Amino acid sequence: MDYVRCALALARQAGVVSPNPAVGAVLAREGRVVGEGFTQPPGGAHAEVVALEQAGDAARGATLYVSLEPCCHQGRTPPCTRAIIAAGVAEVRFPLLDPDAHARGRGRDELLAAGIAVHVGEGEEEARRLNEAYFKHRTTGLPFVTAKFAASLDGRIAAPSGESRWISGPEAREWAHSLRTEVDAILCGANTIVVDDPQLTARPGGQVAARQPLRVVADSRGRTPAGARVLRGLGRTLIATSDRSQPIWRVAMEAAGAEVVVLPRRGDSLDVEALLRALGQRDVMSLLVEGGGVIIGALFDQGLVDKVHAIIVPMIVGASDAPAAVAGHGARRLAEAWRLREPTVERLGEDVLITGYPQKAGE
Repeated sequence: MDYVRCALALARQAGVVSPNPAVGAVLAREGRVVGEGFTQPPGGAHAEVVALEQAGDAARGATLYVSLEPCCHQGRTPPCTRAIIAAGVAEVRFPLLDPDAHARGRGRDELLAAGIAVHVGEGEEEARRLNEAYFKHRTTGLPFVTAKFAASLDGRIAAPSGESRWISGPEAREWAHSLRTEVDAILCGANTIVVDDPQLTARPGGQVAARQPLRVVADSRGRTPAGARVLRGLGRTLIATSDRSQPIWRVAMEAAGAEVVVLPRRGDSLDVEALLRALGQRDVMSLLVEGGGVIIGALFDQGLVDKVHAIIVPMIVGASDAPAAVAGHGARRLAEAWRLREPTVERLGEDVLITGYPQKAGE
């Protein structure tokens, strides 16, 4: 049995456990599994502890397969390394070191010092992809940014009038609501709020999810109305603005229940990198950007998009003044354009979902 893959499969069952990574653990002894587990919601037990408790005395002399280096520092829970050593585990195998500055290599070293055999490396690529948002946040301080948009075959996200509901079909909209349950925050620009008045909540199957992402509005000039739906309902809202907005408007946003943060500008627009850094400081590891084209274009222009979900709708708008899915300065030559690596294609009803990781030629 491939116990490393079993540990990775268990990690996927953890769901969203940020700011922790999703981790799976398998304890095996004499060719059979004696304990297994995955990370519990924040404040709950880590995967290794769940597996050890399930194994009991059978953990002594066993091999622990875990999808990330065991932690060795005190956080909401005690160090996993301490529990592993106390249980008498003989060997620990994991794909790669924890990128967290408090942990990197220290868990491995503590286990080795206790006389436990340690093997690092098997399943590294899959383990890194599994926690891609965690790795990005811990190495850069920024959230992992996923740009999502639905566009016609000619790249338009709305008609010239601004009408955009509903450009994608019901299957794509249901998929989008499920995706919202998997991220820490959703970002959109003020124009989207003014034109579409979205709630920005996760409602898979038409039901309001128990866990709601932080709703973030980039509004440099202070255009969000006090009655906007993004300020109501479940979930917290953060309004990112600049010195161009009026103090009285900021007070009105706070009175409506939003957190308001004033950030620097790049020209007349909000500095999106400053916004990402502010979100990273709030333990936002994964950020879903849902538009419009201006905010997505600004993120692409600064090389801040990590992943793309493009829903292509079999429709042609055919208007030169209709808003595009991605605006900004863009590429002057095709050789400078972003291309998606590792692209996947999926049908969502009549729509097509293309997913990939943006990369420029030569990178």
